[in-house]
Amino acid sequence: MRRSHFAAFAPHCPRCARAGAGRHPLHLAVVLAERGDDVQAGVLHCPNSECALEFPIIDGIPVIVADPRTLLGERAVELLLRSDLDPLLEGLLGDAAGPGSWFDVLRQTVSTYGWDGWADLDPAEPAAAEDAPRPGAARRCLARLRELAGPVAARRVLDLGCGAGRTSFDLAEANPEALVLGIDLSFGVLRLARGALAGRVRYPRRRIGLVYDDRAFPVAPPGADRVDFWACDAQALPFAAGTAELAVALNLLDCVPEPRRLLAGLADAVRPGGQVLLACPYDWSTRATPMETWIGGHSQRAAHRGAAEPFLRALLTAGAHPQSVAGLTVLGEAASWPWQTRLHDRGSVLYRTHLLALARG
Repeated sequence: MRRSHFAAFAPHCPRCARAGAGRHPLHLAVVLAERGDDVQAGVLHCPNSECALEFPIIDGIPVIVADPRTLLGERAVELLLRSDLDPLLEGLLGDAAGPGSWFDVLRQTVSTYGWDGWADLDPAEPAAAEDAPRPGAARRCLARLRELAGPVAARRVLDLGCGAGRTSFDLAEANPEALVLGIDLSFGVLRLARGALAGRVRYPRRRIGLVYDDRAFPVAPPGADRVDFWACDAQALPFAAGTAELAVALNLLDCVPEPRRLLAGLADAVRPGGQVLLACPYDWSTRATPMETWIGGHSQRAAHRGAAEPFLRALLTAGAHPQSVAGLTVLGEAASWPWQTRLHDRGSVLYRTHLLALARG
């Protein structure tokens, strides 16, 4: 956790905020390991005596969520998983854990996001067939959204659902005066992103089934001194209203339990005159989002006939829907943008993503 980002984004206790107990700025109570501006291990503390919640900083990643006990309990194995295992031993563990295990899911996730974010810089990446997916789908999506939105003067930028972090570095390059904060809840991809901060990317590239190839190579992403990565809940951001001038959420809206709450949080986090950049393929799954909170994808008898796009536009138009989110207006839109995700050597998924560039009024 960079001290510069901690000072600029000034996180408050998300539990107190959720309970309506006010906004209490977190204190850096304990520093266990530090390198320059970067706190690599320590504890953040809520100063409210009726709360006094502690938030760990692990491998440079502060975990700032309203219920850290539950999150850490659910992700303890992922957090404590060693990153220095020989690939042969990691493969043995993968075979033992088997397909569909937590370890298999974790490796697939890191493979997919690591490949899309960084494979273009990997000297060992094999030449792709003409019809194969290309790395950089998230980066191309971000570039198109920036074209739709036009310029914005940003000093603080939020990249929600940052994954392996490449888009966060692109945002730093595009906004040379800004501090960029990447937010995610997957420790596997956050560690990969933190590795890029230190100049080296390592991830397991899935070949087929449980077979992975270890990838490790140096990187020098632009603006690395202005980027940091935190573990936070995108639906309960621990920041004051108007903290950022730009917030980005690529393919995140259909991956959270309450999409409307995410929209409201984005509107709150960005100050008037700022921008929100959204991308969503509406790939709804009840594993992530209860059907009742989907934006489209059900209720064909409604006026929108189950379509997502008019429903989302209504949510972004004051008075058009009982749950409309105030303060956001459409600057530009692309109804269908290709986003191809690599699964393994012989499989990929092509999404048609809806892009919306929004102004914060």
